[in-house]
Amino acid sequence: MIGKLSGRLDESGDGQALIDVGGVGYLVFASNRTLAVLGQTGEAVSLLIETHVREDHIHLYGFAEAGERAWFRLLQGVQGVGSRLALAILSTLSPAELTQAVAAADRQALTRAPGVGAKLAARLISELKDKVAGLDLGPAAQLDGGVAILPAGDAAAKDAADALQALGYRPSEAAAALAKARKALGEEVGVEELVKAGLRELVR
Repeated sequence: MIGKLSGRLDESGDGQALIDVGGVGYLVFASNRTLAVLGQTGEAVSLLIETHVREDHIHLYGFAEAGERAWFRLLQGVQGVGSRLALAILSTLSPAELTQAVAAADRQALTRAPGVGAKLAARLISELKDKVAGLDLGPAAQLDGGVAILPAGDAAAKDAADALQALGYRPSEAAAALAKARKALGEEVGVEELVKAGLRELVR
C-alpha cells in the first residue's frame, strides 16, 4: 500500500494531480485545499496517500497534511459519504473547521459543502460528535488556530452561545469565540460577561 508520494508535479486540476516519481506518473485525487498548495508544475511535492483498492481499480487520494487525511477516513464511515463527497467536504471546510462544526452541531456550516443537505449534516453530527475530540489534526491545524470546544457541562457558556446565535452567529462561530473568552476570563464568569467577551472575539 502506498502511504506517501514524493516527486514532481506534472500537472493538476479538476480534483486531481499527476505526480512524477522517478519517471512514473501517479494520478492522485485530492481536495481543492490540497491542490492549492502544491505549487507550480515541475516543483517538488510530497503528499500523504490513502490507497483504495477495489476489484476494478486502485485509487490514490492525496493530502497535504495529516488532519485532512484523518477527516477523509472519518467521513467515509458515515452512511452516504463516499470518497468523492469526502473530498468535496474537505474542499469547503478545513479539518479545524470541520471539527468545530461537528462539535458545535453547526448544520449550517456543514451544508456549505456541495452534496451535504440538512439530513446528511445531521447524520454527520450524530455519528461523529463523540469521535472528534480525540482526532489528531496534525501540526497544520495548530497553525490554523486549532479547535476550541466548549465543555458539555458549561451551562453559562451554553446560554451565552444561544444569545450569540440569536444575534445571527453560527453555532461553530459562537462556540469558538466563547471557548476563547472562557479561557481568558476563567470559569466563574457569568453569561453576560461571556456574551460581551464573545462579541469582542467575533468582531476582531
